[in-house]
Amino acid sequence: MRQVTTKSIARTAIAIAFAAGLAALSGCSLLPGGAPSPLDTFDLSAVSPDGNGRRVSRQILVTEPATLKALDSENIVVRPQQGAITYLAGAQWGDRLPKVVQTRLIESYQRSGRITGVGRPGEGLAIDYQVISDIRAFEIHANGAERAHVSISVRLLNDRNGVVRRQRVFEAEKAVAGKGNDAYVRALDAAFRDVAREIVDWTLKNI
Repeated sequence: MRQVTTKSIARTAIAIAFAAGLAALSGCSLLPGGAPSPLDTFDLSAVSPDGNGRRVSRQILVTEPATLKALDSENIVVRPQQGAITYLAGAQWGDRLPKVVQTRLIESYQRSGRITGVGRPGEGLAIDYQVISDIRAFEIHANGAERAHVSISVRLLNDRNGVVRRQRVFEAEKAVAGKGNDAYVRALDAAFRDVAREIVDWTLKNI
């Protein structure tokens, strides 16, 4: 039997720490010299909803969406199987996902040209309604046919009396066409565009 010494224990601890460091870099390729290469960084698209609908003389506030911790980061979520979560290797959003979604929704309302004003908290608008949302899913399903799934719950809150005017869950799925990070993000972006377009049109019909 091999004798375990203090030195051998120390060497084992160092090896474990080194392996943990490599695990933390999983998904990042290494540049010459051992430095991790930058991650591919992606954004979402704003949409241009139907500009021929009814114009509303209202001002709305779009809050940052709430979500679970797994989605509240720059990581792009992949579900390899039911109940399991991992992240797309070598890729990230340009900011925390809730902030990206909030920004693109605001831009989509503005592009519609059908509302008097839209902004985010702290901008000093005299608000008629708040658009309060919750990101329930924003992920790639990798079990079987790969597909992107986006689900966002939205409430319209009357800012004058605190009453919820309407609430609804918006969902979309898109098949992943192709391979690699670009293909996954294209599918997520397409699903988000469908959801964002529905959210904007629905909001403007109900305020």
